[in-house]
Amino acid sequence: MSDDKQFQSAAVEQEASGKGGLSQEELDELVASTDTGGRSPSGPIGTFLLLTALAWSLFQLWVASPLPFMLNFGVFNQADTRAVHLAFALFLAFLAYPSQRTPAQMGLALVVPALLTVFFMVGAKEGTPIWWIPVIGIGVIAAILLGSPKDRIPAWEWALAILGAVASLYTLFFSDQIATRVGAPILQDFVIAVIGLLLLLEATRRSLGPALMIVATVFLAYTFLGPYMPGIIAHKGNSLSEVVNHQWITTEGVFGIALGVSASFVFLFVLFGSLLDKAGAGNYFIQVAFSLMGHMRGGPAKAAVVSSAMTGLISGSSIANVVTTGTFTIPLMKRVGFSSEKAGAVEVASSVNGQIMPPVMGAAAFLMVEYVGIPYFDVVKHAFVPAVISYIALVYIVHLEAMKANMQGLPRAVEPKPLVAWLISTSFIIASICALSFAVYYLMGWIRPAFPETAGYIVFVLLVVVYIGLLYIASKQPPLKMEDPNKPVEKLPLPGPTVKSGLHFILPVVVLVWALMVDRLSPGLSAFWAASFMIFILITQRPILAVMRNAGDIAGATRAGFIDLLEGLVAGARNMIGIGIATATAGIIVGAVSQTGVGSALADVVEVLSGGNIMAILALTAILSLILGMGLPTTANYIVVSALLAPVIVTLGQQNGLIVPLIAVHLFVFYFGIMADVTPPVGLASFAAAAVSGGDPIKTGVVAFFYSLRTAALPFLFIFNTDLLLIDVGWVQGIFVFVMSTIAMLLFAAATQGWFLTRNQIHETVLLLLIAFTFFRPGFWMDMVVSPFESVPPAQIEQAFGDTPPGQDLRLTVDGLNAVGDPVTFTALLTVPEGETGADRIAAAGIEYLNNDGTIMIDNVSFGSPAQDAGLDWDQEIVEVLAPAPQPTKYLMYLPALALLALVVFMQRGRAQRRSAVAA
Repeated sequence: MSDDKQFQSAAVEQEASGKGGLSQEELDELVASTDTGGRSPSGPIGTFLLLTALAWSLFQLWVASPLPFMLNFGVFNQADTRAVHLAFALFLAFLAYPSQRTPAQMGLALVVPALLTVFFMVGAKEGTPIWWIPVIGIGVIAAILLGSPKDRIPAWEWALAILGAVASLYTLFFSDQIATRVGAPILQDFVIAVIGLLLLLEATRRSLGPALMIVATVFLAYTFLGPYMPGIIAHKGNSLSEVVNHQWITTEGVFGIALGVSASFVFLFVLFGSLLDKAGAGNYFIQVAFSLMGHMRGGPAKAAVVSSAMTGLISGSSIANVVTTGTFTIPLMKRVGFSSEKAGAVEVASSVNGQIMPPVMGAAAFLMVEYVGIPYFDVVKHAFVPAVISYIALVYIVHLEAMKANMQGLPRAVEPKPLVAWLISTSFIIASICALSFAVYYLMGWIRPAFPETAGYIVFVLLVVVYIGLLYIASKQPPLKMEDPNKPVEKLPLPGPTVKSGLHFILPVVVLVWALMVDRLSPGLSAFWAASFMIFILITQRPILAVMRNAGDIAGATRAGFIDLLEGLVAGARNMIGIGIATATAGIIVGAVSQTGVGSALADVVEVLSGGNIMAILALTAILSLILGMGLPTTANYIVVSALLAPVIVTLGQQNGLIVPLIAVHLFVFYFGIMADVTPPVGLASFAAAAVSGGDPIKTGVVAFFYSLRTAALPFLFIFNTDLLLIDVGWVQGIFVFVMSTIAMLLFAAATQGWFLTRNQIHETVLLLLIAFTFFRPGFWMDMVVSPFESVPPAQIEQAFGDTPPGQDLRLTVDGLNAVGDPVTFTALLTVPEGETGADRIAAAGIEYLNNDGTIMIDNVSFGSPAQDAGLDWDQEIVEVLAPAPQPTKYLMYLPALALLALVVFMQRGRAQRRSAVAA
């Protein structure tokens, strides 16, 4: 979180203290200042801003749709789409976000353009005119000094917005000329790029705070000052011409992959979430969660977790999630016994976790598709189990807190069914859902080949029929209202009518998931179809419900539906301003890394600091993610840390004999990036929750951090046990892994919360941690008992290939040279291919080697072969071969763990019974 936003949140929290929270208007202002921009002028200017945001949403829907290709009109390539996307973001950033006037803000706002002006002048080659550089720098500084009121947009702000948009659109309008001078920018290119970079950094400061601006400025300075850096990170330095070409003119920097993902995928998912929320789905999710869970111990807190998880499916913003659900959940949590800080912490932990929940995961899922190079379906598959386990554990943590304080739930609306009746009805519902799912799946599988030309129209008609049927069911229920959480709750809403009143909201989510998971459409096209169906729902649901309920005023209901649509489109665009700016600015950092080669230098730094220990490497990465996350939004944090450290972890892991899949490393970085939204002293989500609850923001953040320890533990676990990510795991084993990992996480939560069946004693906490670790990683203990590998002398490599069944892996320890010529030892994982003999299999793997008196030297590696993919190259020495050895199943380690768990249960059960007897 930025310093200015921290200051704002602290001020808001202080204002809230003493009165138990903020008014709805104050909460709206808090969200606006952080997510959508705090300036909303009235009159013609306000209308113009609204129309600009609307135009952005319509543009993104247009380029994502098939219409441009069907009409052969308005087709934009990726580079052009990125340029327009950033132009809208910059234009709206200067108009929607006023410049803060705190002394620290003003100092940074003036120092950064002044420093960059000097660097740009120093980097200019001899003979290049530089008089225009200070003119631009002074102009930007003057515009900042003139100030930026919240209630109006002065002329100089309009000038900054227009210049930012023009600089972004430059590559669109002059693409043909630029293509003829790649690598040789002219004065016009220099001017536009310098203006664009300065204004992008200023827009970053306004919309996201100073941290990301500072980090990007440091990397730009490093690009110019390479020769003056310490030896380990020094480089030749780059000229202004090289920086302009790399960062602005080509797609290596600002207009790189991150901005492309924002323009292609993220906008549409954010827009989909805004439309779904505007239709009433957010309120529906909250009410359903309360009707189903509000009666339990600590019920409001459990409902807060579930509703935040459902809201997290459609919202990528932690603070918006906190305020949306927390406004209702936090007062009710306080009513059943939670303190202000604990109520806020539960909301923070559950809201922040919304970003790890597939299918959206903020924006990270789509960035991982590009960075890791795997299909979107695989990203969701790998992220699913840890996310669900984390939420289940949070519900359990809330339950433990309720048990500690002997809390009760809210009064039920009706008496509960007998257990047998409840089980029968639940089983019937589950069976009905499964039967319906299979029927839909096979019906769709029949429609497409039977009607190849009209299948899309038939599917849409069927969707509309189902939609009208669900609306009919909803029309028979009373309309959902957001109850006032500060008034006494006499009884919870009835689960049945509450669930039935909004079933049609699930349809667009089904469309999205179906398009992504079953039809395997691109994320952008999937989100387009889901958003299109949401637009249809927004326009039609009010008038159809009015007809079905005989409510009259159908024209008014239709008008209200179009207003909802307009507000949803505008809200989606304004929610995207910060994300668009963040991905563009993160592109500066990624561009500097690729231009200077600092990534390989950083690997050396991390190796020196960690001593080559893989746990120390992971700990350093986690700490860096937390530090950067204090000032960077989650998306930018993920981009920066994954660009800097993901390859380092993979490389150093190989050198330590640990083969870490790239997706595991990227998820590791991402998890610790979102932890920064919780962690004091700058967790913005904690400040937002404190503003709602009237509690202390630092205490709220500390409690939320302890609630989130389960999220911090998971990344370390799935680095060493990739079964958690369902890597090379079948359905049966996957279900088994999910069940055992869930039990392990619940035991970990019980240990960290100090309560299982009753209050833990120290030795019981230690035992619970040991049991949880064993359930998570049983192979750790089994490897100590029976080694999973057998060391084979390198001279017997042919025999090792011959004895190892095809499809299994050999681990080759190799001595060679790294990219800069320094000696390095690493472990290569090579899958044994098919072949009659060991020699045939070695040849199929792409290896030619020489045996010099027992010394095995790689003589050649075939291009594109498995050996090359594993990192092998000519002139490397194979110093050890590890072949798979017979080993009992690692799951045998569960037996002693279960015995220890039975011992803990026995000890605690006796104490719990004695405690109950004393209380009675």
